Amino acid sequence: MNGDWLIRGRDGRLSVYLPSGDAVLCRAERAPGGPWGAPRTVGGDQELHPVLAVGHGADGYAHLVSWRPTVQGESGLVHSTHFRPLLAALDWNPLGHPNKKGDRTGTPAVAVDAKGRAHVFVRNKGGGISMLAQKEKGGWDPWRDLKGRDVQEEPAAVTGESGLVELYAAAPAGILHWRQEKPGTPPVLEEAIEATARPGTLHALATSTDSTTLFYTDDAGDLCAWRPGTKPVTLLPAAGPGPVAAVRCELDGHDCTLLAQRSAGGRVAFAAYPTELESAGAWWTESGPRLPSDATVSLTVDEDGRVAAATLSPSTGQLLLTRRKDEPGLALVAWRKV
Repeated sequence: MNGDWLIRGRDGRLSVYLPSGDAVLCRAERAPGGPWGAPRTVGGDQELHPVLAVGHGADGYAHLVSWRPTVQGESGLVHSTHFRPLLAALDWNPLGHPNKKGDRTGTPAVAVDAKGRAHVFVRNKGGGISMLAQKEKGGWDPWRDLKGRDVQEEPAAVTGESGLVELYAAAPAGILHWRQEKPGTPPVLEEAIEATARPGTLHALATSTDSTTLFYTDDAGDLCAWRPGTKPVTLLPAAGPGPVAAVRCELDGHDCTLLAQRSAGGRVAFAAYPTELESAGAWWTESGPRLPSDATVSLTVDEDGRVAAATLSPSTGQLLLTRRKDEPGLALVAWRKV
């Protein structure tokens, strides 16, 4: 999966999205903070490949993108919108292929701009990035080639507080950054830095009015933070080999960035620091039970302003959830199986 798969919907309910066989499933709270419903298939009965990208707009709607098989040896991208967790999502809508036809070219990424338009990014056959964007009044613009070279799997898409869409992607020679200059225009390649990023470890977060921050693990095994226009900063050694999750939240009256990652020992590790003040330092604190090696973690903030964290193991289907206690610090309630 690519993107934050634990989200708070427009109605305040938390929901999770996960690939399951040749389908995508959604599980959601029956009421904010209440019990969870059973898994439901999203987007109808189309057969899908086991890949999913999730984007979440300021309007609370979830945008889901996957690949589906078309003819022998070829695939096409599909998109669905989920307006509220307890409603049925729209049927999968075909988006085509960044090179008109062919097999899967990479894991997509999705960001949603201030007007609720989804922007879908995916690596193309040439090794660059292609983008497809929704029109404000329905339908989709044509595919656009955003350039780039030797782009690796799982680019990270994000929408800044300005409502402008940005994209980060790793390549052998460094990290690339695209940004919209104004709403409704294609993002342009603005900056590239010489930095090594392990494939599949990129996560982007809006961290101020003017900035987004990219988190990634470098070849030395350190978790780094980069804001375009500055130099990358080493935060702390990565807790484990997989992707990091990040969310902005208020902790004891301070604007903080909370990070979470499955540790090498198998538990979830958390670290927090004042947003955009990496020099303040951060350190990991582990929580919860030992998880399967394929388990990932996702973070969000619930309707009451409390941090919520979930872990999901594709091999077992086990979903665990915790929330911050209503007390100072980052104390969490006991992890529970959903």
